[in-house]
Amino acid sequence: MKPLFTATRVLWALLFGLGLMGQTAQAQGTATLRGTVADSLSGQPLVGVSVGLQGQPGGTATDALGNFRLAGVAPGTYTLRAGALGYRGAAQAVTVAAGETRAVPFVIAASALNLSEVTVSQPRDPNQSLAAINQIDKVLRPVNSAQDLLRLVPGLFIAQHAGGGKAEQIFLRGFDVDHGTDFAVSVDGLPVNMVSHAHGQGYADFHFVIPETVEQLKVYKGPYTARFGDFATAGAGEFSTKTRLDASQVKLEVGRYDTRRALVLLDLLGYGNRHLLSKRPESAYVAAEYNFTNSYFDNAQHFKRFNGLAKYTGQLTDRTSLTVLGSHFTSNWDASGQIPESAVREGVITRFGSLDPSEGGNTDRTNASVVLTTGLPGDAVIRQQVYYSRYHFNLFSNFTFFLNDEENGDEINQTDARNLYGYTGTYDRDARLGSRNLHTTFGLGTRLDDTDLTLRRAVRRTITDTITAGRVRERNFNAYLDETLALTDRLTLNAAVRADVFGFGFDGNYTDDDGARQPLDGRKTRARVSPKLNAYYELTPAVQLFARSGFGFHSNDARGVVRGTLSGPGNGNALPRALGYEVGSTFKPLPGLLVNAAFWALHLEDELVYVGDEAIVESAGRTRRYGADLSVRYQLTRFLFADVDLNYNHGRLVGVAEGENFIPLAPRFTSVGGLTLKNPQGFSASLRYRHLDSRPANEDNSIRARGYFLLDGVLSYTRPRYQIGATAENLLDVDWNEAQFANPSRRRGQPDSEVRDQLHFTPGTPLFFKVNASVFF
Repeated sequence: MKPLFTATRVLWALLFGLGLMGQTAQAQGTATLRGTVADSLSGQPLVGVSVGLQGQPGGTATDALGNFRLAGVAPGTYTLRAGALGYRGAAQAVTVAAGETRAVPFVIAASALNLSEVTVSQPRDPNQSLAAINQIDKVLRPVNSAQDLLRLVPGLFIAQHAGGGKAEQIFLRGFDVDHGTDFAVSVDGLPVNMVSHAHGQGYADFHFVIPETVEQLKVYKGPYTARFGDFATAGAGEFSTKTRLDASQVKLEVGRYDTRRALVLLDLLGYGNRHLLSKRPESAYVAAEYNFTNSYFDNAQHFKRFNGLAKYTGQLTDRTSLTVLGSHFTSNWDASGQIPESAVREGVITRFGSLDPSEGGNTDRTNASVVLTTGLPGDAVIRQQVYYSRYHFNLFSNFTFFLNDEENGDEINQTDARNLYGYTGTYDRDARLGSRNLHTTFGLGTRLDDTDLTLRRAVRRTITDTITAGRVRERNFNAYLDETLALTDRLTLNAAVRADVFGFGFDGNYTDDDGARQPLDGRKTRARVSPKLNAYYELTPAVQLFARSGFGFHSNDARGVVRGTLSGPGNGNALPRALGYEVGSTFKPLPGLLVNAAFWALHLEDELVYVGDEAIVESAGRTRRYGADLSVRYQLTRFLFADVDLNYNHGRLVGVAEGENFIPLAPRFTSVGGLTLKNPQGFSASLRYRHLDSRPANEDNSIRARGYFLLDGVLSYTRPRYQIGATAENLLDVDWNEAQFANPSRRRGQPDSEVRDQLHFTPGTPLFFKVNASVFF
């Protein structure tokens, strides 16, 4: 580790040197262009709008206050362009003289999607190489639930194994992420993943998000971005809700299996007609949804969910903006859970039956967040956020049925009662290093999870015994420095380093193998430093090449750190190192055709998984993955679009005999795609497919999880005052397995000779359809 430590110190010195050397002094004989880009309807400043000189390489993008700055412009006459996906591009002719600073404001209007206006580079955030793909997908791909929001991440697949009440199982880049161990998810800066959760490390229940309120998604694959630390081994997804509503809306949905949904979106201020805190642009809205379904299982699910959201965004001054958000979510359900394949094959139950119909649970989460963004002298912006979440989780599950207790069964109860506190702050500054643009970001954050956890035995939801119980206090302090330097007009270097310090604490007890209660108390402090280095080359305005690399770490559960794991007594390797690297390109061979391709690899020192069903940590040992991602978006006509994602992943356990080194449930090949007819004021339709291939369910590939191919369809007709639509899932009505696991289980009365590891699954949705109607006002 000494060479790595030395390299880290050198990188720290390089980054701090760049930060100190960056200066705002204008190169002699050049000019500066600066200004603000705002939405023509609301007047709100727009973030991330690309701004550049037509026909010139490079460019910039608007910051968190909608401001841009182009320095080092040679004297002359130019056409300055501003554009963003979903907005009509704008251009202004400007003439600048040596030493001049010219203000050029832009006001741009929303427009229909046009891929010819999409740019391949992201000057404000070069690591977001999938930005254009994500923006297109948010417009094109139908989103009917919070689950569909996660599917907007290219290459990400999900599986539900509790009928909609639990967080989804996530698959990405050769990972069975479980419920979020290796993929970081956030909404408006609020972390979704739960550390040291009762059910599993990184548990990411995304159902508190109302899909119609989501405006933007940013995807970062691999451990290459310093902003992310815990959970971001395979990548991270940042969701943002709308700052304003286009219109107030009431929506009703009705579908098979007693499915009903009601939605209300209410604009509180209109477009500049009323004000709350200032006379500058402001917006405020509330949103609420209610869901109910009995689902397609033989036992009625009685699933209920309520979501509520209130959000205010406003400019307090020309250099200060404020965002205040509050939300509440509650859900309860009766779930069928997963079932053994043999029970269906032998006719004991149907595909939609259950061996323990008492499974189910309830959960709720309340969030509060305040974000203050302030412009500082010297083209700097500071963004500060404080947030709080109150969370409850209560789940009854039975994965082995009567394997351990042949009389009462093996049902367990997991509970989680949590307070989550956090702060994140960033300082962004645009400066000049000699004649070159330098963008510096310094980030500082902390997070505290204060959690009461239990794992208990139960019989038909009646608690009979406690396996383990206690209180987790887990703190994370983090800081990072990120420098993006335009080495030439075409080559950009991004170098960064992140430091994380974790304080793990647990006060509780557990039941040992002899049935005696044993104390489980302890404190551990662990730290990781994670350097990153990325390069981007603009071969032409339509072709960007990239090479990325970075160190990260695999997340771990506080109880595993304190108690010790299979990695060794005391778990000295509490945060196993991850190393990732990739090369690729985003390019446009035709004005209406966008392609993103990447070849990648990821190495882990250890994969630690907290198994919440047994209150232990399992170690898979070292792993190695590599693969290729390909995303294509093509505008065939003004309103017709085609898209496809192809993802190949190859993963193996390291140091294990060939044929016994498969990573269970790791996807090998996945693909999604479809055709979409998109008319903003008229008829729209989408026909889409999802394919996940068969894959090993255990290390020796003797049990295989079954793949599937599904077709879904969406129809809608939109007018200024109303919309009607219909959605169909699994149009071919195929039998498919959603969540799948290999483990032993026993049915009541089943002899020992028939007990073995076998495939267990949750059945996927059969043919399902629903209709909806909305009114806008």
